[in-house]
Amino acid sequence: MLMQALMFVLGLVALVIGAEAMVRGASRLAVSWGISPLVVGLTVVAFGTSAPEMAVSVGAALSGTSDLAIGNVVGSNIANILLILGISALVAPLLVHEQIIRQEVPVMIGATLLVVAMALDGGIGRIEAGLLFALVMAYTVFLVVQSRRASKDAEAEFASEIPTSQWDRHWGVQAALVIGGLALLVLGADWLVGAAVVFAKYFGVSDLVIGLTVVAVGTSMPEIATSLIAALRGQRDIAVGNVIGSNIFNLLAVLGAA
Repeated sequence: MLMQALMFVLGLVALVIGAEAMVRGASRLAVSWGISPLVVGLTVVAFGTSAPEMAVSVGAALSGTSDLAIGNVVGSNIANILLILGISALVAPLLVHEQIIRQEVPVMIGATLLVVAMALDGGIGRIEAGLLFALVMAYTVFLVVQSRRASKDAEAEFASEIPTSQWDRHWGVQAALVIGGLALLVLGADWLVGAAVVFAKYFGVSDLVIGLTVVAVGTSMPEIATSLIAALRGQRDIAVGNVIGSNIFNLLAVLGAA
């Protein structure tokens, strides 16, 4: 039990450090590539922080526990909206970009309704999963193309908002921060969830409850850490975009893979 407590603490530390690295790297890459931080939050950061959900749900599906796979996605999405946005807004008031209200929120709601419709017959088949994957790819390409067209002056617009240094001018350094941060996020989430599951079983909580609560919230820890760090650093577009993008990715890509 002492080892599990240590893993829990180390997991939290890895999440914080990983989130800081990813937000910093993604912010500077957004400026250098002419892509708005909102789109980076909706794509690179959101998809990256959803890696634990992908790993857990695919593993659950392969082991024959599809209820856990679906419960993980549903629970994570609920935690993303209620828990993560709530905590982030308590840390720093979040200004919601108009694009999120007009475009991303309807996409998220539409994806949710689509998944519900697909699951009405009791399952999601391979053809339906392929459709979900195709939709998330099309959505990502659309966002990037849209941002490039509408944000020709993005570098000048956001450069003053993001602190710079000599190293910030090297895109390779920022890419390394994103990749390294993502690795720490996934590792930290794995340690945290593993320790939490042991604690839950020790106190007699059922596997189903663990899957719908501890695992779901645990796999949302990267999103929590990333959005909190983004809010503290003033990158509120990334903080909000991370949540919305993660929910869309969970519904389309994670369920599609599982």
